Amino acid sequence: MTTANTILNVNSIEVIYNHVILVLKGVSFTVPERGIVALLGGNGAGKTTTLRAVSNLLHGERGEVTKGSIELRNERIEALTPADLVKRGVIQVMEGRHCFGHLTIEENLLTGAYTRTDGKGGVAATLDKVYNYFPRLKTRRTSQAAYTSGGEQQMCAIGRALMANPNMVLLDEPSMGLAPQIVDEVFSIVKDLNQKEGVTFLLAEQNTNMALRYADFGYILENGRVVMEGAAAELRNNEDVKEFYLGLSSQGRKSFREVKHYRRRKRWLA
Repeated sequence: MTTANTILNVNSIEVIYNHVILVLKGVSFTVPERGIVALLGGNGAGKTTTLRAVSNLLHGERGEVTKGSIELRNERIEALTPADLVKRGVIQVMEGRHCFGHLTIEENLLTGAYTRTDGKGGVAATLDKVYNYFPRLKTRRTSQAAYTSGGEQQMCAIGRALMANPNMVLLDEPSMGLAPQIVDEVFSIVKDLNQKEGVTFLLAEQNTNMALRYADFGYILENGRVVMEGAAAELRNNEDVKEFYLGLSSQGRKSFREVKHYRRRKRWLA
């Protein structure tokens, strides 16, 4: 999927950890401006590594991009620091939320505005906007983050990213550890932010069913390679995706044992 308004172009990247462990093996994808693109696949497929490659957070894990290119608005960004990317409007929300437990919700949110240069008025306006999208956070704004729920911490982590006025947010496993109704609420807010604020989202998600309900386009990763891609609606209706990732077939929902057997039997890669 390549369009004239592509914001991110990842071209055949390989990532190696500790100089020996090859994790990504020629991954390519694009993200259009104001789009929601999902990286899908099971645990260990390479989703988080892909996000870290884009946000240049690999070095902390002793990883590096050894082949291929990553372009943000036609600019090569592999050599940039994470701080450089923040200045260019790219923010990553890490898996596991990572709020500052000893700070209040509002103090956590304000840490996201650290790089802002438009003064207190601009920061206050953005904070009001975050509270408008996440009314729970306004209610809990004086509570220490450590004593809030997992859903509230995930909302806080996303809200903190929004405080930097990003163009693109990289979301890593936003549904992890959350109750289904909270997951639905978080994804609905993501969709709202995309449609009303024009924020572009690249999200890595194991919950294929939920991600494909809200994304525009999806890429399925398996063993460090993209094995399938397409519009979200097409992937939702694809029989292989239904059977392999959603546990569904034309005969109805399959058992976990049957899905595991299918996984062993199915050859995605030539």
